[in-house]
Amino acid sequence: MRVDVLTVGTELLLGQIVDTNSSWIGEQLAAHGFDSLLQVKVGDNLGRVAAALRRALADADAVVVCGGLGPTHDDLTRESIAAVMGVELELQEDIADRVREIFAARGRYMPDNNLRQAMVPAGASVIDQTRGTAPGLICPVVVDGAHKVLYAVPGVPHEMKDMIERAVLPDLHRRSGEVAVIVSRTLRTWGESESGLGERLSGIIDELDAVGNPTLAFLASGWDGMKIRLTAKAPNRAAAAALLAHWSARVQAIVGDQVFGYDDDTMESVVLQRMRERGLTLAVAESVTGGLVAARLTGIAGASDVLRGSIVSYASDVKFDLLGVMPGPVVNEAAAGQMALGARRVLDSSIGLALTGVAGPSEQDGMPVGTVCIGLAIGDTVRTTTVRLAGQREQVRQLSVIAALDELRRRLG
Repeated sequence: MRVDVLTVGTELLLGQIVDTNSSWIGEQLAAHGFDSLLQVKVGDNLGRVAAALRRALADADAVVVCGGLGPTHDDLTRESIAAVMGVELELQEDIADRVREIFAARGRYMPDNNLRQAMVPAGASVIDQTRGTAPGLICPVVVDGAHKVLYAVPGVPHEMKDMIERAVLPDLHRRSGEVAVIVSRTLRTWGESESGLGERLSGIIDELDAVGNPTLAFLASGWDGMKIRLTAKAPNRAAAAALLAHWSARVQAIVGDQVFGYDDDTMESVVLQRMRERGLTLAVAESVTGGLVAARLTGIAGASDVLRGSIVSYASDVKFDLLGVMPGPVVNEAAAGQMALGARRVLDSSIGLALTGVAGPSEQDGMPVGTVCIGLAIGDTVRTTTVRLAGQREQVRQLSVIAALDELRRRLG
């Protein structure tokens, strides 16, 4: 059963509000085995909302409409649905009474326009509101002889989620008559481009295209790495998990140690856990990243049992005086190694990690923009490497973080 999503609100198109509702609804639909192939945003205009609904219904079996159920003049979802159904809006007194009771219980005056929330397209069923004033709607629609359904839910996230879980998903299951789940597994990688991974995995991609299930997709995610997502549809979670286990093992056999984690893992969470298991502590010295490495690490709860601290040695004299770097150029592997040793010494840690480089806008010490030198001091053993990163200043700074943490991950084994 195909269920598409339409979110309503001019503020979404203007970027004043980020549409997180669609992504959450899509996630729930997938978890319950419903295909969702299209998500659309449309502004507060009756004609455009109605047209968007008609286009969505031409292909989908059901459409979830989110937003536009409030009491003001620009809340036009009810009117748009009525237009698509070819019916009038009717005042339902029980809903009107409930709205009045809510305002009375709060000791507030109720403007008359709130009664718009009690207007329901003829033939529609109401999803009772338990958290606000605007009820949801279940609206049967016939399109070219095919019976379809529109669900209207509020745009307020906690109200929307309650109605989706309590009413929409159960109704979809009843209508579909089939039980299935859609489950994804994401392999988190770092070290190769999307095109490079695509070329290496071309044989598996061709096989998956032939069988159709599961599917494979790439998602470039900046300093979260490159994601390889496998998505399987099956009668139950156990069957989906078996499919994903087989194909993810085949992918990993090709990609190798570029895979640093799965699903919700991040490079920093993986590094912290490996160090924790080994009873190691970490000190960081940052120049080019200006504290971004420490920020990412401390974003993980409990990081303090591994991370001793970070020294943001942005000025050269801090590198010389505090970390013991030899005076001279500071964008080179020698300086990175000395910074790592200095951080380990000053912060009394097992391992020192250091970064120095050129984020831009111009070269430094004869090094081009995107040059990042990474130093690792494990005990008194120092290892250094240089990476070349593409992008503008902020992108170079962010990619430096995952590059340095990946170097540490690989050395930890």
